[in-house]
Amino acid sequence: MRHGLANKKLNRTSEHRKALLKNMLNSLIKYEQIKTTLPKAKFLKPQADKIITLGKKETLQTTKMLVSKLQDIKSANKVKKTLSKRYQDRKGGYTRIIKAGFRYGDNAPMAIIEFVDRDVEAKRVDKPKKDTNKESPKTEEKKQATV
Repeated sequence: MRHGLANKKLNRTSEHRKALLKNMLNSLIKYEQIKTTLPKAKFLKPQADKIITLGKKETLQTTKMLVSKLQDIKSANKVKKTLSKRYQDRKGGYTRIIKAGFRYGDNAPMAIIEFVDRDVEAKRVDKPKKDTNKESPKTEEKKQATV
């Protein structure tokens, strides 16, 4: 019997669950909003709140704990420098879950988990900016062929 056991298993082994949580935490910190299934979002929410609360304390020990939990120095630095400063006056509830319908393939309930007062531009971190002055290699080849 499973009386009083705290969190969901998500139909995964313990190592897979830990890796899933770590990757989802890193993505949430990097993009400040991710879309996932509802059970995964509910599993991620308390962990993300604990990470932000941990980042508010400015000691070497908490920095080491952040790096050990996230396994990513960039994410740990963003928690320490950006997110902890943003939520300095807030006592909790740093994330919100918004239901987003059902997935097409298997009808799984989807949700968007995001930080409250998030930075909208953080979602476009990896997308390269388009340079209007730069020409594509094909147009350069055409110019050389006509000359």
